[in-house]
Amino acid sequence: MNSRRTFIKQAGIAAAAGLVLPSFACVKSSKVVGLQLYSLRELLPQDPRGVIAKVAAAGYKEVETYGYSAEGGFWGLDPKSFKNLLIENGLTAPSGHYGIDKYIQDGNEEELKSFIAAASAIGSEYLTVPYLGDALRQNADDYKKVAAKLNQAGALCKASGLKIAYHNHDFELKSWGETTGLEIMLKETDPKLVDFEMDIYWVVRSGKDPIQLFDAYPGRFTMWHVKDMDKANNEKNIEVGSGGIDYKTIFKGAKKAGLKHAIMEQENFDMEPYASITQSQNYIKTELL
Repeated sequence: MNSRRTFIKQAGIAAAAGLVLPSFACVKSSKVVGLQLYSLRELLPQDPRGVIAKVAAAGYKEVETYGYSAEGGFWGLDPKSFKNLLIENGLTAPSGHYGIDKYIQDGNEEELKSFIAAASAIGSEYLTVPYLGDALRQNADDYKKVAAKLNQAGALCKASGLKIAYHNHDFELKSWGETTGLEIMLKETDPKLVDFEMDIYWVVRSGKDPIQLFDAYPGRFTMWHVKDMDKANNEKNIEVGSGGIDYKTIFKGAKKAGLKHAIMEQENFDMEPYASITQSQNYIKTELL
């Protein structure tokens, strides 16, 4: 898990479905599963075209990007080339992870605008904030400041047809008096401008109940990271359906949460990565959606 945090510091789920399963009325398709490409971070930079083709061959229809920079693009591909690669493989990228610590820190819009341009160019719906550096979250007031910046960034995104979203780890669930950083951000951000991507694994690992959060903040969690927790070691991911997280119960809250995109992520593997992501996707499709 720390590897993801370190990387981010350094790189600065429709009406048809509702007819079958009413609980998923918000979901674009009952069988669409996305993949956070960070799961394949050790393979992707060396062969982005080959990896994207294998992700599509595994049955995924959506991907979520990470690590974009104006200099390096998407693993050496500029936004137009990456968009064409997605089209060639029948994929879309509704969301991407873009670190905006610099913008939150000093309000400089230059880098943020480059991220908005890239996300727009590849046809994304969301520009998702994946992480907050330690210095930006030292107390409850810091989270209020972050929320204010998310609202401002959300307005910029809206002007380009995007929406900003915030992805949690566990530190946002730390208590500050009778509240948490995540709750502060949920209360202080404008629902018209800011959505949230709930990482189910981190919520459960922190001791919180995703369903309670869905009930308290309906419609705010339009994206989920679906990754399972090893039963013997809570610091380790395992294929979805093989671990200790009760996803069948959690997915009953999809409508209340406002879920539009279910995105599988796995940060470590005990089996061949493509076999792993295929197994997880098959479980989500057949058992959860």
